[in-house]
Amino acid sequence: MIVVRIVHVSKDYLLGEQKVQALKDVTLTIDAGVFLAIAGPSGSGKTTLLNLIGCIDTPSSGKLYIKGHDVSSKTANELADLRAHTIGFIFQTFNLLPVLSAEENVEYPLLSRRDISRSERRQRTNYFLDIVGLAKFARHRPNQLSGGQRQRVAIARALAIQPAIVLADEPTANLDHVTGEGILLLMKRINRELGTTFIFSTHDERVMAMADKLIRIEDGEIIPDRRKGSQPAPFPERRTGERRRANVEANVVERT
Repeated sequence: MIVVRIVHVSKDYLLGEQKVQALKDVTLTIDAGVFLAIAGPSGSGKTTLLNLIGCIDTPSSGKLYIKGHDVSSKTANELADLRAHTIGFIFQTFNLLPVLSAEENVEYPLLSRRDISRSERRQRTNYFLDIVGLAKFARHRPNQLSGGQRQRVAIARALAIQPAIVLADEPTANLDHVTGEGILLLMKRINRELGTTFIFSTHDERVMAMADKLIRIEDGEIIPDRRKGSQPAPFPERRTGERRRANVEANVVERT
C-alpha cells in the first residue's frame, strides 16, 4: 500500500525579489510501514520535502497524495485536520512544552481531537509512555529529563495520535552517540511492531544504515544512490546494522 505519492512536485520561495527553487520536479512513492531516510547536505531540500509530506507547506506545482487523498489544494484548516489524525512529528530540538510534565506533553496533541474522550486520552498517554520506557517519569518536566528521555517523550507524543506516518527531522542530531543509537533502535522496534511508517530527514550515517530504503537529494532533486543504483532499495549494510543493534541493545535503555 502506498501511503505517500508525490507527482512532479516543485517548491519555490521568494528571497527578496529572487525566486529560489527548493525542490525541482520531484516524483516518488513511499510504501506504508517503511523505515525511510531522506539524506542530503544542508540546503539540499530534504527538510522542504519533509514539510510538504507533513502538510506544513504546500507545493508550488505538482500533486501530493497522503493515503490516497490529494492534499495539494486543501485549505489550511483541512491540512491541520489531516495532520491531527494522520501525521506525527519528531524534531531534533524535541519541542516539548517546558511547563508541562511528560504525560501532559504526550496528551497535548490529543486535546484538540473531539473524537477522543478524556479517558481514552489518558489510556493512550500511559500506553505510549510505557512503550518508550518512561512510565515512571510521567510527572517529570522536560528540565528534569535527559536528552534521550526528552526525545522518548517526543516519540510518545508523535505516536499518541496513532498516525499513519511519523516524520522525524534530524532526531539524533542533539544526542550523543549511544543515546542516539538507542533512540533509533526504539523507533525501529516501534516501526516493526506497530507498522507505523517512519520518514527521516537526515545526514546521519547511522540512520541511513538502519533504514529500509534511502532517498538522496541534492539541489532540490532526487538523485541515484551511488551505492545501490538508481532506485531506493534495501540496504546491503543491513546485517552490519543488526550486529551493531545486538551489541548496543542490552545497555541502551538505562543510558537514555
